[in-house]
Amino acid sequence: MFSSPIGIICHGGAGTIKDPAAHAAGLDEAIRAGYQLLRQSAEADKAVVHAVRLMEDNPVFNCGTGSKLTVGGRAEMDAAVMNQDGRFGGVCCITGVKNPILVAERVMRDTDHLLLSGEGAVRFARQAGFEEFDTVTDRARAQLEEFFKDPGSGRFPKSAGRGTAGAVAIDRHGRVAAATSSGGITGRLPGRVGDSALLGCGTFAGPSGAVSCTGHGEEIMRAMLGREVVEKMRTMPAAVAVTLAISESKRRKQDVGVVGLDARGTVGFGHTTPDMAWGYMVADRVFLFNEVKPKRRVTG
Repeated sequence: MFSSPIGIICHGGAGTIKDPAAHAAGLDEAIRAGYQLLRQSAEADKAVVHAVRLMEDNPVFNCGTGSKLTVGGRAEMDAAVMNQDGRFGGVCCITGVKNPILVAERVMRDTDHLLLSGEGAVRFARQAGFEEFDTVTDRARAQLEEFFKDPGSGRFPKSAGRGTAGAVAIDRHGRVAAATSSGGITGRLPGRVGDSALLGCGTFAGPSGAVSCTGHGEEIMRAMLGREVVEKMRTMPAAVAVTLAISESKRRKQDVGVVGLDARGTVGFGHTTPDMAWGYMVADRVFLFNEVKPKRRVTG
């Protein structure tokens, strides 16, 4: 039977990280849990969904219980999962569920749809057995209050406070998958959809590799960054593919980050922002951004 080296790489958002120790601890937990599933011969999509779910439960990350609020004070969340066969499931602007990534997984496995939004996504979640859960935290409310203190906050405010959580894995059969979940950006307009749940933007997987993106969603969407990086993996390793994409994003002055794995199981990671929380596990060893962080490093 064909056996491939297993591996998983995760990110906890790109931007400015104020508490690297907390981000690293949360990433370490998610990475080890996902890797353990891979060791037990789980499929890659199961491993990435599990890793992202753990980050959704950790308020350190901007997803699930750590989600940011819209100008209306709601936590509207986006999430998606995709495997190399093109199977995809996503939800956007979903509210009142603890783990959007689990709902996205059910969209992929139980329906012939790709993406459910808003009230329709909530109804589907309830029918699938997901109980109501309030993800609005005191911290998120305080961040929104601080946002409104800015004199520039008006009818169409410039939103702030970006972040995402994502995971990419390769299983024993050499199959790759990616999952991403986002709590959006503080002060965004109601109904705003970011890149995380959009196929080819924040989440993408194909036979050559898979990626999860983070950063400013609108910029990622314009570039269709996820698909761009995976397409490059057809002819080059993940690290080179990410390097080239990040270099172009830097030239365009876009605030983005990417983590990925190619079909050979090699990792790539990079960002144009001051910081990005990332980590990966291969050959039973974990590497975290706050332990291995070369000066001005842009790729893995």
